[in-house]
Amino acid sequence: MSGINDKPLRVLIVDDEAPARRRLRELLADCAAQQPLQVTDEARNGVEALASLERQPADIVLLDIRMPEMDGIELAQHLQKMPQPPAVIFTTAYDDYALKAFEVNAIDYLLKPIRGERLLNALKKAKALTPTGVGALREASGRPRSHLSVVERGRILLVPVAEIIYLRAELKYVTLRTATREHLLEESLTKLEQEYGERFVRVHRSCLVAREHIVGFAKTDHEESGDEQQSNWVVLLKGLEETLPVSRRHQSVIKEFKRG
Repeated sequence: MSGINDKPLRVLIVDDEAPARRRLRELLADCAAQQPLQVTDEARNGVEALASLERQPADIVLLDIRMPEMDGIELAQHLQKMPQPPAVIFTTAYDDYALKAFEVNAIDYLLKPIRGERLLNALKKAKALTPTGVGALREASGRPRSHLSVVERGRILLVPVAEIIYLRAELKYVTLRTATREHLLEESLTKLEQEYGERFVRVHRSCLVAREHIVGFAKTDHEESGDEQQSNWVVLLKGLEETLPVSRRHQSVIKEFKRG
């Protein structure tokens, strides 16, 4: 983030309620006399906020937590994939337990109703969110992300989890497959399984498949080769001609779907 004193801070306001955004604008106008700043834009949810940041970078994001489509906790996680992520200051009515978790990880917050003096202090000491803080956000959220984010040509692209057919580990990346294309994701397949265990099922050591995209299973004439013992079963996928091998170790998934 640019130095506090060398040029005005660029601030993005993110809140789904128009009165709350208006109140923040008024408070920021009062703060500007002591801390030079400019409001770059407003957004009603995390998806709009990311689009805004692509158009015009910000130094600080004043971020509500409870919002539709994409909440503030998820947005804060996606922001960390930016080359220079903005500092995050939560503006929230969250409970004390969650706020303590944020404090431990040096994530600032403003408890609604927000006071001007408190906002000014937060702006002056704002720090960029650290990877440690991201982990705390996931724990505090208690629910999986609605989107996964991939970086392509310097841009953050959001992929709705509902559109993902499978996730397959390959070297240091995970291939994310939708009906229309593939993306490379720098995340752990094991951690993705922990986050989305209800939506995806493991059919192979290196592959998770969305339950709703499984049409069925079929036997092949030969056993697939590889470094894990393979069965001669493959997964049939909705909307794709491609099939995926089922390993012997995970062959129980076939029985699970037959029972269902």
